[in-house]
Amino acid sequence: MAAVSAAAPYVARDRDLHNRALVRGWLYVVLLVLFALVVVGGATRLTESGLSITEWQPIHGIIPPLNDAEWQEEFQRYQQIPQYTELNKGMSIEAFKSIFWWEWAHRLLARSVGLVFALPLLVFWGSRRIERGLGPKLVGILLLGGLQGAIGWWMVASGLVDRVSVSQYRLATHLTLAALIFTATMVVARGLAPHSEPAADRSTQRLAGFIVFLALVQIYLGGLVAGLDAGLSYNTWPLMDGKIIPGDLLILEPAWRNFFESPKTVQFIHRLGAYTVFAVALWHMIATRRRLPGSTHARRATLLFVLVLVQASIGVGTLLMQVPLHMALTHQAFALIVLGFAAAHWRGTKGAYPLPTRPPMKRRYILFGLLAAAIVYFAVELPRYV
Repeated sequence: MAAVSAAAPYVARDRDLHNRALVRGWLYVVLLVLFALVVVGGATRLTESGLSITEWQPIHGIIPPLNDAEWQEEFQRYQQIPQYTELNKGMSIEAFKSIFWWEWAHRLLARSVGLVFALPLLVFWGSRRIERGLGPKLVGILLLGGLQGAIGWWMVASGLVDRVSVSQYRLATHLTLAALIFTATMVVARGLAPHSEPAADRSTQRLAGFIVFLALVQIYLGGLVAGLDAGLSYNTWPLMDGKIIPGDLLILEPAWRNFFESPKTVQFIHRLGAYTVFAVALWHMIATRRRLPGSTHARRATLLFVLVLVQASIGVGTLLMQVPLHMALTHQAFALIVLGFAAAHWRGTKGAYPLPTRPPMKRRYILFGLLAAAIVYFAVELPRYV
């Protein structure tokens, strides 16, 4: 009996580590689907496909048009919006199909990621594999996913009346929230991973976290650039419009509008953001290698700087080549890789979450979380059918 009692803590620890490995593996799958979703979303934007489906039908919309009559009906809806009447008038139905499939694939992936997240979460929580303290984080990510769906439609709706494209404000918000969900999922996944070294000092942790923040801001700025097609002009580097600091940056009134609505100013600010991320990542690498030489933290900081350098090179190449589709998609995809690694590195400087000392959270909390997500979802969807 004494031997069994002595072994109990080790059995519990092995069980907790096994549960963490299962949850972590599931979150890595979620990250892959999120990555695909963002890349396809980028292609949807770059091919001007995002307004090809003018309605949001969460159930019926899963099935695409299956015959000529259904394709004609879908095409007729598209013909009612300004993007068709002002930009694409005379488009053939075959050309319409090519943009429709991008948007359909993007929406299908968005639906899929909800299922890939919610259903395993329910199973893990029902089998008591979600430890205390982890549940609120996961439910929070689930709720952000529901909010992202609402923002996605809010973005699309901005381009259905009076505009030929979606609002750059809403596009940047949609992209940034996707990046935030990706970041949160990565941080939780890496918090459940075993780490070979103790946590780094607070200064290293703070600077690593600041790089994550800068990367998110830069992605928001990239969303504004995409929404304004700002990358299609001033295709030179390092000079812009023949100068280090170009003129006419504050031509709009009031002045704040230039930072969101002037293609020239937005591109310039995006360049400054890239320089800032590069400088901070370089300083972080140098400081970490000096403070913690030979450590895993130092190696990760070095790799992070290399990734930032590669991303900067891709960005410059995309600009000089006047934003070809393959380069623009590579730039967006690699931005997510940099962000994901920065988030993993930040969590790594803090170490793994402490192993639980109390029983797993009660199952009713997942029901509350799923109920809240359902309320948000139907609050957005129901008005479309009333």
